[in-house]
Amino acid sequence: MSFSEILNFLTSSQFGIWGWPTIIIILGTGIYLTFKLKFLQVRKFPHTINSTLISSAKSVKVKNNKKSVSAFEAFSTAISGSIGTGNIIGVTNAILTGGPGAIFWMWISAFFGMVTNYTETVLSVYYRKKNSKGEYVGGPAYYITNGLKLKWLAYIACVFCLIASVGMSAVQTNKISSTIVGSIGNDEVWLKLLIGTIVAVLIALIILGGVKRIGKVSSFLVPFMTIAFFILAIIIICSNYQSLPFAIKSIFKYAFNFKSAGGGILGYATSQIIQKGMSRGIFSNEAGLGSSSIAHASTNETEPVKQGLWGILAVFIDTFVVCTLTSLIILSSFDLTTLSSTSIDTAVAISAFSNTFGSFGKVAFSIILPVFAFTTILAWAFYGEKSIEFIFEKFGSKAQQIATIIFKTLFVVLIVLWAIVESDIVWNLSDVSNVLMCLPNLIALIFLSNVVVKITKNYFARKKGENLEPMISAYKENLQNETQEDNIE
Repeated sequence: MSFSEILNFLTSSQFGIWGWPTIIIILGTGIYLTFKLKFLQVRKFPHTINSTLISSAKSVKVKNNKKSVSAFEAFSTAISGSIGTGNIIGVTNAILTGGPGAIFWMWISAFFGMVTNYTETVLSVYYRKKNSKGEYVGGPAYYITNGLKLKWLAYIACVFCLIASVGMSAVQTNKISSTIVGSIGNDEVWLKLLIGTIVAVLIALIILGGVKRIGKVSSFLVPFMTIAFFILAIIIICSNYQSLPFAIKSIFKYAFNFKSAGGGILGYATSQIIQKGMSRGIFSNEAGLGSSSIAHASTNETEPVKQGLWGILAVFIDTFVVCTLTSLIILSSFDLTTLSSTSIDTAVAISAFSNTFGSFGKVAFSIILPVFAFTTILAWAFYGEKSIEFIFEKFGSKAQQIATIIFKTLFVVLIVLWAIVESDIVWNLSDVSNVLMCLPNLIALIFLSNVVVKITKNYFARKKGENLEPMISAYKENLQNETQEDNIE
């Protein structure tokens, strides 16, 4: 059995790890946390917008710490890891292989995923520590170690994060390559290798600067490209306004439909729809993986809840805004009878832009998607690096440095290879690695949910004026130089 066949088997909805058990675990965790936090994503959504976007826009001065990044830079790094090919090619792929109904399940996963991501971020900031460089480090490994007291599980989480960083990098690089060669009409192997080499060199130059450089690059590129995509998407959707009602209706109509891409009996067809929607949704917004919490932990923001609200916003923007726009672009631009599971996702997405904008659409798409994918690779390089640092922490800083250099070198070299690998292989590799990474993280989220509830209640009680000791860190030494006035605006 070939590597590709093994991956296909592992990701098949009836037998593989993306079958019903995984779907139930991920969705069930989100539902459980949503009820524990009393639908925080709904109750506190106005406060989330005010505390994040509006507050960030109003802020003139931010804490300047060379060892950390601002809340917005941490958010930009985190969301750059999620806004990528999953939002455009991933959504297109979900529609082609699972039908329009897959988008409904993408929304469902995102609704509960907002609280999942909030929980991850709160725990990451609360249990984070400073490394030998004086930088804040956190993520699943730290709240599993210091919250659950299960260091062996933390090591497993780090290993799975390393695998996921490779899987995510594979998809992003592969889609950068296929997008560019598809736009210029030349799919020669040498051209794909050249594109992969250019991406690898640029990635290497940025990740050498650490989280500060990644944060700076991401905080510039992600908002700019998101706005550009939003404008173009609205124009495409408006130009196809007559098809819009059918597009929206089809999402709900086929959510439980017997006929999805490839057909099949009720159980299998429905499973395909849900599986594709859930897997592509999690690939896109990363809620449940714990990956984005690694970036959020690097912030100079001291309040876990305030940074957690950025986590809610990240999933909202990623799925309910960007992914929804993509789905409406595809569903309003094409007659669904002309599309099938064998259609090439990248070609379909490019056509949606070129049908409206002509050659300009191809050029615009060939810039927007690669930039999204590029920033995602940056974020996952950072996540992998922090996992390596945790694994080799007990061996000293010298061992950490050597291991980190080896990881970065391999990560960059593999980027060149991913540019020429078949699309199905990289998608399946990513799906497998995502499931592996989420399992230890979800265990921690469930068992530490009471801690998150207490931290959340403490924050909002203090916002109302109650005189309580702030719950901003699990360690007393981190509280010495913090005051209540510093943390509550």
